Amino acid sequence: MPLSINSIAPDFKAHTTEGMIQFHDWLGDSWCVLFSHPKDFTPVCTTEIGAVAKVKDEFDRRGVKLIGLSVDPVAEHMRWAGDILAATGQSPNFPMIGDPDLRIAKLFGMLPEDATGDSASRTAMDNATARTLFIIGPDKKIKLTVSYPMTTGRNFDEVLRVIDSLQLTARHQLATPANWISGEDVVIVPSVSDETARQRFPDGWESPVPYLRLVGMPS
Repeated sequence: MPLSINSIAPDFKAHTTEGMIQFHDWLGDSWCVLFSHPKDFTPVCTTEIGAVAKVKDEFDRRGVKLIGLSVDPVAEHMRWAGDILAATGQSPNFPMIGDPDLRIAKLFGMLPEDATGDSASRTAMDNATARTLFIIGPDKKIKLTVSYPMTTGRNFDEVLRVIDSLQLTARHQLATPANWISGEDVVIVPSVSDETARQRFPDGWESPVPYLRLVGMPS
């Protein structure tokens, strides 16, 4: 079965640019963003890693660990870091998983089980589907998956926005409406009764239709 929202993220042991990890142990009680790449030394991925590294403090502030994966050995990731610095002005400051045997890409459903060869014998186009970003919660469950083509760089401001929304739900049982940004009104989820909502939000809420209850975002 493919991984979906609320699936337990697979556990694995792997070499990274910051040493060997057991994924669930490394994750601990943190949130996590795991994002994958089809090959080292690819242009769009180079810009993405630099972009994430520049805003790592924003992920840190939210209690989110970052980890990348690319279908190449760790030694190649270390060489790639020089190009990332030259291109973006920022070195990688989070671990990058080496996956030369495709094992983890297959484990997460980014490559088919019958994919053959290893990183040395495969091109980026062979691994084009290894372009998925996962947000994983402290319960080890997948909260979001989104896959991008190789030609479209990921928007990490959007990733941060989604994390803000997910954490708001986890802490306060609130949802976020279309195009929401932090600070705007939020939605009381349907599983919270009106009686409970009155206790939590004594100033009341706006209800343009009976099932949509809008309140100010808690501080």
